[in-house]
Amino acid sequence: MRLTSLLLTVSVIGVAHAQTPDDVTVALAIPPAVHDGAPYAAAEELGLFKEQNLAVKVLVFQGAGALLPQVASKRVTFGYPVAEPVISSYFNGKNPLPLRYFYNGTPAQTMEYTVLADSPVKTLADLKGKTIGVGALTWGTLPGSRAALRVAGLKPGKNVQFVAVGVLGSGFQALRSHQVDALNYNNSWGDIFELTGSKIHRIPYPDVFQEAPGNGFIAHQDTFKEHPDLIRRFGRAYTEAQYVCEINPGYCVRAFWRQHPESKPADADGKGFIEAKTLLTNRLQRTLYRADGTRRQPGEYDLAVIRNAIAAMAKAGEFPSAEVPVEKIFSNDFVPAFDDFDKQALRARAEAAR
Repeated sequence: MRLTSLLLTVSVIGVAHAQTPDDVTVALAIPPAVHDGAPYAAAEELGLFKEQNLAVKVLVFQGAGALLPQVASKRVTFGYPVAEPVISSYFNGKNPLPLRYFYNGTPAQTMEYTVLADSPVKTLADLKGKTIGVGALTWGTLPGSRAALRVAGLKPGKNVQFVAVGVLGSGFQALRSHQVDALNYNNSWGDIFELTGSKIHRIPYPDVFQEAPGNGFIAHQDTFKEHPDLIRRFGRAYTEAQYVCEINPGYCVRAFWRQHPESKPADADGKGFIEAKTLLTNRLQRTLYRADGTRRQPGEYDLAVIRNAIAAMAKAGEFPSAEVPVEKIFSNDFVPAFDDFDKQALRARAEAAR
């Protein structure tokens, strides 16, 4: 009788736990679009977060400068900022931000310089004397942008200028109307620009920055110590969602539109749908595979590549030194757990999703 009562008690506790998921807030620096927001929508709609006993809420802040204090103060669980501001905190003479990256969300360089196809600008060096449009002069990507130009022999602020033009449409119009000579946007926005019918030429960053990580998931150092399984479960659900979107991008596009109806285009059953799938597929290809076609380990950081990129940033004058404890900023501790799921079973679910 006592054993039966004990088993009943354990069963009730287990049910209560399963019905009370862990709340997780994820802070983004820019609003999600279909190419980067679809995995969240798929994870929510297919129950991938729920299966990891998570209740995930996505919040948007205005840039990394506003996002990072939220994670540092533990007002949000995870953030998804670029790396430069966190690295820079190790040079400010005070205590560095108590944060650590645990998931490499953009393992290949996403930033690029974009000019119109008929522009005389074909290389980074050709931007001498030109004006470059960025979303805002507070963007966390600007240190890397300046470093790329300095590697090409230019002097940002002297013989090449950055100006704020806003994002997407306003920036595209600024380039079309020759208010600026180039844009410094991410490559998915370049895809969107091309889909508007504009012919463009893309100028990549120098090779040393091509595999440097961009945005990634970050947590407070205390979360690493006190709630490591929270990191594992979130990273696994996010990886599963990317896997679903790779298999069935059409489903993920529709899931995103269902959660963000304001983003659904008028021709959502025709050209708009095809273009949205293209944007998502392009982003996943760049994220999940290397340039040679080999598949990446989801979430993994290449610390040697990061050290080389930091050294190049220091040489370009964007960092005062290359002496940074990279292993304290970027962690691969949980990477094996992110990819630990039944891929065959998930493929069947992805293929059946509509």
